[in-house]
Amino acid sequence: MAEVLDDLLVRLGGPPPCPPLAPAFILERAEREADLRAYRALRRRAFVSEQGLFARDDADEHDADDQTVVLIGRRRDGEVAGGVRLFPCGDDETLGWWQGSRLVCSPGPDRRALGTALVRAACATAEAYGALRFDATVQPPRERFFAGLGWERVREVAVAGAAHVLMRGPVRPIAVLAAATKGLLAPLLGGLAPGGRGWVGDDGVPLGAGDVIAACDAILPGMVARDPEWAGWCGMLVCANDLGAMGAAPIGALDMLAAPDQALAARVLEGLKAGSAAFGLPILGGHTQLGAPAALGVTAFGRTAHPVPGGGGRPGDTLTLTADLGGGWRPGYNGSQWDSTSARTTPERRAMLDAVAGARPHAAKDVSMAGVVGTLGMLAEASGCAAEIDVAAVPRPAGVGAADWLTCFPGFAMLTADSPGAPPPPAGPATSAACGRLCAGAGVTLLWPDGERTVALTGGVTGLGRARP
Repeated sequence: MAEVLDDLLVRLGGPPPCPPLAPAFILERAEREADLRAYRALRRRAFVSEQGLFARDDADEHDADDQTVVLIGRRRDGEVAGGVRLFPCGDDETLGWWQGSRLVCSPGPDRRALGTALVRAACATAEAYGALRFDATVQPPRERFFAGLGWERVREVAVAGAAHVLMRGPVRPIAVLAAATKGLLAPLLGGLAPGGRGWVGDDGVPLGAGDVIAACDAILPGMVARDPEWAGWCGMLVCANDLGAMGAAPIGALDMLAAPDQALAARVLEGLKAGSAAFGLPILGGHTQLGAPAALGVTAFGRTAHPVPGGGGRPGDTLTLTADLGGGWRPGYNGSQWDSTSARTTPERRAMLDAVAGARPHAAKDVSMAGVVGTLGMLAEASGCAAEIDVAAVPRPAGVGAADWLTCFPGFAMLTADSPGAPPPPAGPATSAACGRLCAGAGVTLLWPDGERTVALTGGVTGLGRARP
């Protein structure tokens, strides 16, 4: 077929097709011992024989660690022409702190291109393994090269007695998620002033001068079509969380359901009915449309005389995450949706949802699809503050990586800001831990066990700005 198409191009007056270009090199993970030996030989030649950084060998404990990943670049003839290694740092390999080192390329006209490809591949690999921080120490002449690839200078350090520069790689899963889920709200909602004065980006809105709170959420159409019972359950769950974040007790809910046929609609409604009973949100009415693409929206109503705003935080406030760590990943949503609520009893769910009402903190938000850090960014933005969160202090399920936990929808999780020393929200089976603070400025910073700070969000998440009294 390819020959026929090539001949047709020539007959139509086009130029003869060019042969496909073979890549100058192939990047792959080093699995065979022969490839690892070739990579280490390149390192010894560069770092021992040529540069004299090490006396006899540059090997260290990371070379024997099963957690270490080695990437190599192979030329067309099969020769290993370069490589780099990366590995998790600290006592907890699931924390998301990674480091790259021992980048080496053999001489040749493609040396710079190969080095560029290896650095970019190392960043992508680190992020795939759950990195939220990716460091490397580079020799001063190489600082400009790394800066051109988006790396940031941190400070001067010494490695093997020689001057190096600590640099930080462009690994930004939190910023990408926040921008994708919430970043367009300001231009979309410009002029609407949702919530009215004093309420910006909140989970619900007080109606008039009364004590009724309304909250509305929609479920992704793909989820409605693929997992209809779960979509119905989540429609009630997210609205119950919204009311809980405002400190409101549930009154009831309305649903809007569209489905291509009766069978799918019935499955969604089964999930809605189960969630209605589980979260104490009776379905008061709604609208059902058949013969339409799958879609689901739920509006819930609650009551409180003292609604808790999402923008009530103040510099100096302690940040607390209250989360249900039970359960596990929803099948089909590994790393993105945590399910603990379906296994809880109604009294347990009620105890968690009443947590904010019981504590009455300065500010509260339930963790949304923007994840823990993205939601914290919205709370800080509406409060006119910056936020700092201690990655190691965040309560998370055993064995779950920090990157997944900080960017997933966690089922039930509330972020609260309150005066230092205030008791944590009483939340039944959920776990509460003070894990950060609000401070002057904007954005969200991650605090690491070695005292380093990395920027997760440079400024506001939604662009809606600060809530004014």
